[in-house]
Amino acid sequence: MSGEPALAALIDALRRLPGVGAKSAQRMAYHLLQHDRAGAQQLSAALAGAAQRIGHCARCHTFTEAPVCDLCLDAGRDARQLCVVESPADQGALERTGSYRGLYFVLMGRISPLDGIGASDIGVAPLLERATDGLVDEVILATGFTAEGEATAHALAQALRARGLKVTRLARGVPAGSEIEYVDLGTIAHALVDRR
Repeated sequence: MSGEPALAALIDALRRLPGVGAKSAQRMAYHLLQHDRAGAQQLSAALAGAAQRIGHCARCHTFTEAPVCDLCLDAGRDARQLCVVESPADQGALERTGSYRGLYFVLMGRISPLDGIGASDIGVAPLLERATDGLVDEVILATGFTAEGEATAHALAQALRARGLKVTRLARGVPAGSEIEYVDLGTIAHALVDRR
């Protein structure tokens, strides 16, 4: 690696991105500096602007430039349904389906005991406050089907049911268009248990 401090700082900054190792960061830095200085300036300005202006919605915790996001302000949304997701990316994926018209709560993480992340670290208290506002009838847990996502869903379900709320979980099963022999055994087992 070069002894140039600015180049080393750029490479180190790019390594902070998920899935970007030292070689990929170095390749990106060299590309931006050698072939796309205008792109580098645009990226720099966009990052600085986003870091300065984007915060969290006071109601659902997703990213927004306003105190409350557009989805929370949308009077056409069903306030009786609250869908809990791990991240704004998950929220975006659900929105792109066009099949959900309720509101959201974004945890900004998931419980991961091995990483020292507990319920208090992912905003469970604000979720419980929001879910018990008198408007919510059903809380839909849309956390991932990883070990951490399952642990998060389990802990949230217990806390929400203890407060008298109806709690549901996203269904899971065999993906459309797949052949049973190539689907992992855990997915097949859950599809059998969750059949309807």
